[in-house]
Amino acid sequence: MSHIAPFVSHPQPLFRAQQVKKGEVDAAKLAGFEMYSLMQSAGEAVFNLVIDQYGREITLLILCGGGNNGGDGYIVGQRAIQSGINVTLWALVSPDKLTDDAKRAYHDFVLAGGQVKPVKLEQIGHYDVVVDALLGTGLSGTVRDEMRIVIEKVNDAHVATVSVDLPSGLCSDTGSVLGCCIQAAHTMTFIGIKQGLVTGQARAFVGDLHFSGLAVHQHFERIQNTKVWWDSAHLIQALRQRSPCAHKGSQGKALLVGGDYGLGGAVLIAAHACLKSGAGLTACLTQEKNMIAGLVATPEVMFSHWSEDNCQQRLAWCDAFALGPGLGRESHSKQLFDFFSSTTLPKVLDADALHFLAIQPNYDDQRIITPHPGEAAKLLDCTVTEIEQNRYRSVVKLQQCYGGVVVLKGAGTLVCSEHGTYVCSAGNAGMATGGMGDALTGVIVSLLAQGRSLEMAARKGVMLHSCAADYNVATYGLIGLCASDVVNSIRHVIHHT
Repeated sequence: MSHIAPFVSHPQPLFRAQQVKKGEVDAAKLAGFEMYSLMQSAGEAVFNLVIDQYGREITLLILCGGGNNGGDGYIVGQRAIQSGINVTLWALVSPDKLTDDAKRAYHDFVLAGGQVKPVKLEQIGHYDVVVDALLGTGLSGTVRDEMRIVIEKVNDAHVATVSVDLPSGLCSDTGSVLGCCIQAAHTMTFIGIKQGLVTGQARAFVGDLHFSGLAVHQHFERIQNTKVWWDSAHLIQALRQRSPCAHKGSQGKALLVGGDYGLGGAVLIAAHACLKSGAGLTACLTQEKNMIAGLVATPEVMFSHWSEDNCQQRLAWCDAFALGPGLGRESHSKQLFDFFSSTTLPKVLDADALHFLAIQPNYDDQRIITPHPGEAAKLLDCTVTEIEQNRYRSVVKLQQCYGGVVVLKGAGTLVCSEHGTYVCSAGNAGMATGGMGDALTGVIVSLLAQGRSLEMAARKGVMLHSCAADYNVATYGLIGLCASDVVNSIRHVIHHT
């Protein structure tokens, strides 16, 4: 068993439930295991996790449904009895209805001296730890009422809960909640990490995610292909490297355009983030009233008014540019959008630039767009609910419609190119404040100007931005995090991650 920390050491492949269901059978054959031995290993892994986290002096409640998820629960119960732990097991599906390996696991539980006790929901709060083996990856549609009542009772009891494979009620493919969901402190998943465990609503229900390959995962990964990966902080390590002969002109010339009346802070945050992310030269075209504030805040950035002549000169000067933070939606904003978005230079479009892009959609393979779910909904002419119901499908559709690379922001930010989709393993709820997206835009355009490809600038930028937020929260706390805090943590994270 291995614990997957927030910063995994290298990209981890992510899979759909159907891939795991099919692939585990083939992988077991290749490894010379029968399927029941995988169930035994899964139950053993969950049992060891419970002991590692909570010790042996506990009262343990196991909630078993039908199917293999329930079978895993019976194995946990068997191991608990054998270890002398005070364990109670409730079956939400009658053991008479179990089949195949799940039925065999039930019989082994009984042979070990186990008994299935009647369900007494009012007693859930009397236990120290609950093992959730109710619903597996086969769940389709909304959780049924009888199971919903149990899930809500478990959550209301605020008992430490360990989920088997995934929290009951969570969609294993999308990360959306199917009516209601177990609030797990820990989740142990097997053979292949399910892609629904790491983005969207899943981030609020999975708790700490653990993985056991059950000794067949290497076979599984060889026979099951994927285009979805869980990205890690290893991406940041390369950012600290620089040639001894480097000079400011060789480290990228980045341009940021934005900051209309009353919106100057957005582009100033982006410019500061660009500077702190290592761009050799950073310039900003903005509303004239923002220039003094910008020069005072970051005198290293070259500020100019966004006149036609300045726009042409800076566009010819830069290696990459970002358009959108605080751009506004006035007629002159539209003129700036038309001028800059039509160029072939590598570019980042965010915020108000996405407003204009939604009005006149176009395909550009030299562009990174960074929508939050609301902006993504406008770009795809749908609702935010539809975006969040399946973030993987949404980001792929955005990439197919608009080209280049798409960053779909949110819990478990997604980065999608024509090569595949990457999920950021870092980030926290403190980032839900104004200006965070502007900072991200500055980071990404800095890396783009320094010569990274669109995909790597987006992936590394998202990870750097999120790790900087995590570092700051670990140091000072979650509440009160602001975009400037993240920007000021970027340099530390580049050199110490």
